[in-house]
Amino acid sequence: MSKIVKKMMLDSLRDKMEGRRDFLILDVSRVDAIANNELRLELAQKGITLLGVKNRLLQVVLREGKIESLDDSLKGPSTVVWGGEDIVGLSREITAWAKKIEGLEIKGGSVDGQGVDSDGVKDISNGPSRLELIGQIAGLILSPGASLAGALLGPGGTLSGQMKSLADKDEENGDAA
Repeated sequence: MSKIVKKMMLDSLRDKMEGRRDFLILDVSRVDAIANNELRLELAQKGITLLGVKNRLLQVVLREGKIESLDDSLKGPSTVVWGGEDIVGLSREITAWAKKIEGLEIKGGSVDGQGVDSDGVKDISNGPSRLELIGQIAGLILSPGASLAGALLGPGGTLSGQMKSLADKDEENGDAA
């Protein structure tokens, strides 16, 4: 490959990977063409991009972006995958496809610039997504307030019920007299 072509490929890869710190690396070389096309079409509808890359060029771009070395994941044919809602959603989607398509191998990835292996990607896919975490945090924040409101309303409700009961008795006694 000439230096001019290599520079053009590096520039293109830099543009595509600019600012990306969450992505996965797959090996789709053993996936047949029909399944590969189906995979790419369905993932594209979900905003997920697959890009076949030369390992050496990707290593250069990752080093420039100060992303932890993924040398173990960058052996053999590599396809970089990014997009979707967040890295958890992406890893869930890819893990589901890996179960469905024989020959699709998850080699590793990067989560906020930290390298993970294939087992790490599977662990991430089992964790809560960004929206689920926000919901959990909101629940934890609201929980003490709900407990306080319940504590304040409990005795007050009991007291008002007792006062109403006494008032009803007084009305019944006053009507009878």
